[in-house]
Amino acid sequence: MTSHIEDSEVALLRQELEMLMRERDALLRVAGAAAGFVANLEEARLPQFSYEAADLLGHAINGLAEETLQDALLSVNAAVAVDGPERRQQPRA
Repeated sequence: MTSHIEDSEVALLRQELEMLMRERDALLRVAGAAAGFVANLEEARLPQFSYEAADLLGHAINGLAEETLQDALLSVNAAVAVDGPERRQQPRA
């Protein structure tokens, strides 16, 4: 009898863990896309009303652990370029 209960509990825990891993993957994709977006923003082109939201997003991204941020960027195949005059002069796709 206890074996059946333990098997059920293990199955439930496995399902919960799988659900959490799917959720983590989805959140990593969101964080990676947001990080790539923020890295390529040009502040001068942002409407002033969006400064607060951009600042909030930037702080949230900066608060991520380095490993988590790397996982997030990898999840969306992001290659974040260093923001410099050379990149700004290149036409955007």
